[in-house]
Amino acid sequence: MKSGLDRSEQRLVNEIMELLVTHYGGELSEEGLDRRIDTLHQAVDIARISHADQLRKSGEPYFFHPLRVAHLAARYWMDFASVIAAILHDVVEDSPVTLAEVESAFGAEVALLVNGLTKASDANLSREALKAETYRKQLLVAIEDVRVLCLKFWDRVDNLQTISALNPKKQNLIAEETRMVYVPLARHLGMGYVASELDALSLGVLYPRRRRHYQQAIDALRSQTEPAIRRTRARIHNRMEQNKIPVLIKDRWRPFSIAAARSMSRGLNSLYTLEIQVDRTMDAYLALGLLHSLYPPIPGKLRDHLHVTSQFGYQAIKTTVQAGENRLRVEITTRKLARFNEAGVLTPGFEFRKANFQELMRSLLEGESAVDTESLRLASSSIQVYTPRGEIRTLPEGSSVLDFAFDIHEELGLHAQRARINGQTRLLKSRLMDGDQVEIERSSHPEVLPKWLEWAVTPKARNSIRRYLRSRVKEA
Repeated sequence: MKSGLDRSEQRLVNEIMELLVTHYGGELSEEGLDRRIDTLHQAVDIARISHADQLRKSGEPYFFHPLRVAHLAARYWMDFASVIAAILHDVVEDSPVTLAEVESAFGAEVALLVNGLTKASDANLSREALKAETYRKQLLVAIEDVRVLCLKFWDRVDNLQTISALNPKKQNLIAEETRMVYVPLARHLGMGYVASELDALSLGVLYPRRRRHYQQAIDALRSQTEPAIRRTRARIHNRMEQNKIPVLIKDRWRPFSIAAARSMSRGLNSLYTLEIQVDRTMDAYLALGLLHSLYPPIPGKLRDHLHVTSQFGYQAIKTTVQAGENRLRVEITTRKLARFNEAGVLTPGFEFRKANFQELMRSLLEGESAVDTESLRLASSSIQVYTPRGEIRTLPEGSSVLDFAFDIHEELGLHAQRARINGQTRLLKSRLMDGDQVEIERSSHPEVLPKWLEWAVTPKARNSIRRYLRSRVKEA
């Protein structure tokens, strides 16, 4: 009879297999599926042996960590190669197994991902220099295969969930790094769930008392409003059913964050969202009309992000209604788009702007530090502006005319003189607002000045300006 530990391992492995077969079994022949399952079992055996005598700080057998990371990866639509890499992600770093051996046994695809997840090692470098080199290594691999960052997110989620055994200083360093680097990167990839989870877990480490206070307030509010919300849900469900619109209605309470904690005094609609999922986009608009016929909408609170997506691809109709004594925030989306909103780039069919992401990664690598965390922070909140031809350009919130010009093309940025924003002449340092239409006026020759670095916020613009200024110094 298997021990409890063995049974726990086997349960995780079985669930990983079931998820992979559910998500990808239909695409593969029976022979192809059997081959991949055999390969995954081989990875499990190698990882189990490699980590056999290793314990985490908590005393838990180390092998559970890569299994949980692989389980998270499988839950969120990552493929066989990614899940195998998750299982093996620490063997090169923590055991005698080499990257060449991983490649020989599992192929170049898995080896690339494992390499991206393996910390840089060099006896001649300091700890800070090694950390910087590890970041650069991850970004370089991400340019080639974005899955390496997705796996890193799940690795970090599990580390934060099991962080209590580490000393407080180490915990804080990991939490701060997560918020500065990995939360913005997850948002760039449209991975709303993991971004919120990483942020909430990190803040829970940094502000444990504030997190407890927030959770207590949420629990009290849930208890107080549950009867009214249940009646509202039933009424909405009945109205949709009467009009033959199949719906799935979900409660979504806001995860802990600094902004959420500050919003506690603003009532239910700042902490709770009623999510309505329908089958088709047309049904979303019908559902909106039926909802507003039941409960009066609050003026100025309607946002349609089904056709013009919100930042990083989020797609839903957002509205706020007065449901009896409660003011409720409601989001209506399709079941397919709900998966996009949650898992982003990992969801089958998600439209990933790969070129834009690769450009951001290259810009970060070209910056003055290993990871330009300030640019990442700025880019984690975005606006949408329009060219004179009506094309949408997505920029970080706080972007200037210069950022827009360089986003179009480096030559346009270097030759920018002024702009027309919504028909009005404006300076290059002018900050753009969501929905602005921008036209750049060019000069016949570059007029780049050092103060442009104070006006630009995007890595692309700042790196281009630096390169041009350095080239002028060399010429002089």
